[in-house]
Amino acid sequence: MNSDKMVAEHAMEPNELFKKADRCLLAPYEINIAGLQQVLGQILTHNVDYADLYFQYCCSEGWVLEEGNVKSGNFNIDQGVGVRAVSCDKTAFAYSDEISMPALTSAAQATRAIARQGVSHSVQAVKRRRGRELYMPQDPIASLNDKDKIMLLEKLEGYARSIDNRVIQVIASLAGEYEVILLARSDGLMSADIRPLVRVSLQVIVEENGLREQGVAGGGGRFNYSYFTDSVLREYAEKAVHQAIINLDAKPAPAGSMTVILGPGWPGILLHEAIGHGLEADFNRKGSSAFSGRIGERIAADGVTVVDDGTIAQRRGSLNIDDEGNPTQCTTLIENGILKGYLQDSLNARLMNASVTGNGRRESFAHIPMPRMTNTYMLNGNNSPRDIISSVKHGLYAVNFGGGQVDITSGKFVFSAAEAYMVEDGKISYPVKGATLIGNGPDVLKRLVMIGNDMSLDPGVGTCGKEGQSVPVGVGQPTLRIDGLTVGGTN
Repeated sequence: MNSDKMVAEHAMEPNELFKKADRCLLAPYEINIAGLQQVLGQILTHNVDYADLYFQYCCSEGWVLEEGNVKSGNFNIDQGVGVRAVSCDKTAFAYSDEISMPALTSAAQATRAIARQGVSHSVQAVKRRRGRELYMPQDPIASLNDKDKIMLLEKLEGYARSIDNRVIQVIASLAGEYEVILLARSDGLMSADIRPLVRVSLQVIVEENGLREQGVAGGGGRFNYSYFTDSVLREYAEKAVHQAIINLDAKPAPAGSMTVILGPGWPGILLHEAIGHGLEADFNRKGSSAFSGRIGERIAADGVTVVDDGTIAQRRGSLNIDDEGNPTQCTTLIENGILKGYLQDSLNARLMNASVTGNGRRESFAHIPMPRMTNTYMLNGNNSPRDIISSVKHGLYAVNFGGGQVDITSGKFVFSAAEAYMVEDGKISYPVKGATLIGNGPDVLKRLVMIGNDMSLDPGVGTCGKEGQSVPVGVGQPTLRIDGLTVGGTN
């Protein structure tokens, strides 16, 4: 993967980036800046507070290899424009998959329903905002020909099968996306971004004495397919096969209240779901979050600091600008146990008299933006993972997670462990399966008694769903010790 320095060296100048987005989204349809200002002006004559136009072109592909054969392959191109008008706390939204002046005018007319009494606004002079340079504006789909994409998946399958003869089935997939966006706002801001995104996923099934178990692995980020070198593919294969083999020998997990150790990296998905969603501004403005109205209060144990950072180079959850044209940033949500703030988009920030944090995100031009996470993680503490494990007399060590669900209002969650071990007398003893973690997000924050110094981010596989919209995200954390967490088991 390219370093931060390499990203900066190869990034386009803002004007060049905007020109490339213009050539993709506006010029082919004979739309210019004057035309965009005209449409925005038509919306503002109806006494709305704010309006924006969001243009998007997205080219995506997916390949799936199973049992050495290409099971499926798809290639899609989607493009269109979303038109939004905001008045007080009300939003009118219309979209079209046709990019043209008539389609823009028609969509603009459809947003007039929220017109209110008051002073009309005018479109401000155009200004272009320089975004960050977190990834190269490249098309990852074009970085490898179709034959080599299939060979990459065949190589991944070969690695998995060569590790252990108990591997009986391998499913490998490759996905790539090239997205171009251009945003025009009534406050005069115009911005653009070109976003690459790739991912490799691997699922293996092993069998021994009639018993079958599975393991999964994979990763990706905002770069091209050249990231997936032989060493990276071997690492994915080793992790997936290891997880599956471990579960072959696993005993049923015990149930009850016990100390739980969460491993670093992907287990941060519990932090994302049980706590992160509850810190999104819309839930808190409406009073439906367990954290509503609690800024400045202690909500977690000493040493707990949680941030949402959309500025990490090439990470899956990172963005140069959010989907409202605002630069992403590193936002401290919890600092040393004290709630410091929420994740804000423009609408909720205005209504809550807060600063925008660059977390306005949408799935596509056909969706309205809302406050969403980017890369959410807990910062390091002072304990070594070895010391954390040795401090536990009897407990569960959850290394990897599968699925889970959470209730935003109460903070209650249930997560299943994909790879877990029992800890006895300060040592990892034997693997267990069927363990589920049951708890309450705000309560768990206060039960943290040890925080590791080994923070890591997930390998680049996260997708977050909210109100029917899905966006790529990242999660992370160091090793954590939580006392008195309920474990639902099979024993």
